[in-house]
Amino acid sequence: MSETHAASGASYAAAGVDIEAGDRAVELMKEWVKKTQRPEVLGGLGGFAGLFDASALKRYERPLLASATDGVGTKVDIARQMGVYDTIGHDLVAMVMDDIVVCGAEPLFMTDYICVGKVHPERVAAIVKGIAEGCVLAGTALVGGETAEHPGLLGPDDFDVAGAGTGVVEADRLLGPDRIRTGDAVIAMAASGLHSNGYSLVRHVLLDRAGMALDTQVAEFGRTLGEELLEPTKIYSLDCLALTRTTDVHAFSHVTGGGLAANLARVIPDGLHAIVDRSTWTPAPVFDLVGRTGDVELLELEKTLNMGVGMIAIIPEEASDVALATLADRGVEAWVAGEITDRGDHATGAELVGVYAH
Repeated sequence: MSETHAASGASYAAAGVDIEAGDRAVELMKEWVKKTQRPEVLGGLGGFAGLFDASALKRYERPLLASATDGVGTKVDIARQMGVYDTIGHDLVAMVMDDIVVCGAEPLFMTDYICVGKVHPERVAAIVKGIAEGCVLAGTALVGGETAEHPGLLGPDDFDVAGAGTGVVEADRLLGPDRIRTGDAVIAMAASGLHSNGYSLVRHVLLDRAGMALDTQVAEFGRTLGEELLEPTKIYSLDCLALTRTTDVHAFSHVTGGGLAANLARVIPDGLHAIVDRSTWTPAPVFDLVGRTGDVELLELEKTLNMGVGMIAIIPEEASDVALATLADRGVEAWVAGEITDRGDHATGAELVGVYAH
């Protein structure tokens, strides 16, 4: 009788949660996580918490910890539809670690959270592979994470990712608005594409309204629409840190949701204004496609998408040549896009002027 009751009774597996699949996913991801390890990391996967040896911070006079958390938004739906899972992790690391480096902090470690409707071990491992590769590019360790299976709330192929990270900066090296001066140069670093913001607008315009298929070949891209939309976000962390070693960086601004002007305005102090000249660069074709196809006004595009600039550095004007050479040596396309001025008749903040180059 007890055997019959056990066979027909409720169970975790019957509710849709596959513990064995989760365990297999952990085994598959271990090799990728190992590639991200720094000397300060203790232990491995399987513990309840990731361990980082904080005695490494003794070399700092006054260490300030910087933390950030983020996700990648609805770009995950493009990955799901494309069946490509090993690049979205780059986006996650970029969203978290490039926020941390803005204050001049060195990325130390990161944790991730992957939520799925059903655990497909190889799929979860591919996501973690991308996160681990991104961590290597950011110079940070992946010390742990969580994979949660939510049957009934998410479809069997649905998933989402989020992450949190920690970095450290010496107190007297902290970057920000108080360092910025009139006459400083605004250095723009090229984006790799749309990055991970504005995908609700992009999907609405291109997929829903225009009915474009992800496998559509787009001549201007030289590849399919889906491949363009899935292009990983550029990770600038180590490039920004290199810049702080060769020039007197006053501030960085990570261009994410809200666009270039709004994110740049976040680091401009009272009494000053940032002016960015659109004619100094040409946005990639994908931005024009979204604008034309959806009849989206320029200001709407600019407050939603990065328009080709993923990171900004504000430095003394006389350091521009050294800064550009440093970035060029690292393979980062960059240019002087504007300057810091007295507020004048403008409100404190940032604005884009002129027309884009073609």
